[in-house]
Amino acid sequence: MLTVRVISSALCAALVAGFAFSATPAGAATLEELANGDHRSAENKARNAARHPVETLEFFGLEPDMTVVELTPATGWYTEIIAPYVNEDGQYYGANYDRQSDVEFMQRLNKVFKDKLDARPDLYGNAKITDLTTDDRKIAPDGSADLVVGFRNLHDWVLMGSADTIFKKAYAALKPGGIFGIVEARQDPSKPQEMKKHIGYTREDYAIQIIEAAGFELVDKSEINANPKDTKDWEGGTHGMPKGFEGETDRFTLKFRKPE
Repeated sequence: MLTVRVISSALCAALVAGFAFSATPAGAATLEELANGDHRSAENKARNAARHPVETLEFFGLEPDMTVVELTPATGWYTEIIAPYVNEDGQYYGANYDRQSDVEFMQRLNKVFKDKLDARPDLYGNAKITDLTTDDRKIAPDGSADLVVGFRNLHDWVLMGSADTIFKKAYAALKPGGIFGIVEARQDPSKPQEMKKHIGYTREDYAIQIIEAAGFELVDKSEINANPKDTKDWEGGTHGMPKGFEGETDRFTLKFRKPE
């Protein structure tokens, strides 16, 4: 009888341990575990080496109990890391394309994003989707966010004339002292700032200028995502970069704060 109890206890312990392991990458998983988790496609994980998501999110100061807003997550490459990390103790908002829009690509990407979240409630069950628009819809409740982040979208916002509105929404969503983090493809500083369709590059000094004009304070900058091999003269801009280019684009990484 004692043997049976011992075996049963051992079996229960093994099952509990197995459940805890299978529950990863949710729960107490680290950013590194999430970046390399089985919930991510091989293609997405392969880009970790060039995009440095763990180092970038650590630079922005991401913690599991934070409220985080991701601006234009599109199909959710960064969402796969951020949302599970804050799913239990924090809050994730994905401020994606306007869900009321009849633009085909917006509808398509919104569906991909929503389907991704709906498919894994263990990872994304607490995540919320909002709309990044130029009207009065909020990306998150005012003063609720510890961190707002945007990845490789700044050129689109400027090109569409919506950057000022988006900065204002980020500013409103953040708590005093909250962080606004931006990663963007860096234009050659010796050339004038140009915003043309499909170019995709932005001058770093220009980005700082327009974000500071929205009331943010530059806290720090990093070369985590720099790539000196990017010649920045591809036909078609960032979209014309050869497939599999080492390190992808040369990108600046900027950390701003909403004043207290």
